[in-house]
Amino acid sequence: MLFNALVVIAAIVAAGIASVAGFGIGSILTPLLALKLGTKLAVAVVSVPHLIATLLRFLLLREHLNKHVFLTFGIASAVGGLAGALLHTRFGSAVLSYVLGALLVFAGVMGISGLAARMRFHGIGAWIAGILSGVFGGLVGNQGGIRSAAMLGLEVPKDAFVATATAIALLVDGARMPVYGVTQAPQILRAWPLLVLATLGVIIGTVLGQPVLKKIPELLFRRVVSAIILALGVTLLLHPGG
Repeated sequence: MLFNALVVIAAIVAAGIASVAGFGIGSILTPLLALKLGTKLAVAVVSVPHLIATLLRFLLLREHLNKHVFLTFGIASAVGGLAGALLHTRFGSAVLSYVLGALLVFAGVMGISGLAARMRFHGIGAWIAGILSGVFGGLVGNQGGIRSAAMLGLEVPKDAFVATATAIALLVDGARMPVYGVTQAPQILRAWPLLVLATLGVIIGTVLGQPVLKKIPELLFRRVVSAIILALGVTLLLHPGG
């Protein structure tokens, strides 16, 4: 019961963060559910509420979409997402836990130090980062931080940033989720209580999170989120599961 309540709270917070930053659901929900389900299944289960929250967020922000970036950079990310999902099927949960844990620790340290806000990828580096973000999205459900750094290098205007990042996340979800469905459908269905709770939480967080979180000072917001992500990453590395 306590874990179920924690899932709902984490889902609300993660979706609220995503409504402001353009990512965060996979970074918070995946390692949390991995403690109960193992990382391999957690990635697949979280992809469902991730898709629903991302679609809802896009409907709220769609008029700001940068179509050129979406149709070019987004397709490259989707290709990476499909490749990552196929790799996901080849590895056990413990290996995926180490990969996800390392990514979260890196993201947490970068956020706390302030380096993440200054990180940019330009030119061919931005495209490579876009493909890599898709690969990591398909492999372990963690893509937003790398994608955001790449999009900053593409000089996407502020109003279009979250909308376009959200639309690209939809493309990646569309590429990776069929692979999870084919390879893990029975396991995903057995985890339906956590899936439903997480979905309910992300819907609440997407609708209500943005106005609340925007009242928090940006520097404090980024540091707290980064500390949470760092703690989840360390936990996964110490307890990778089977």
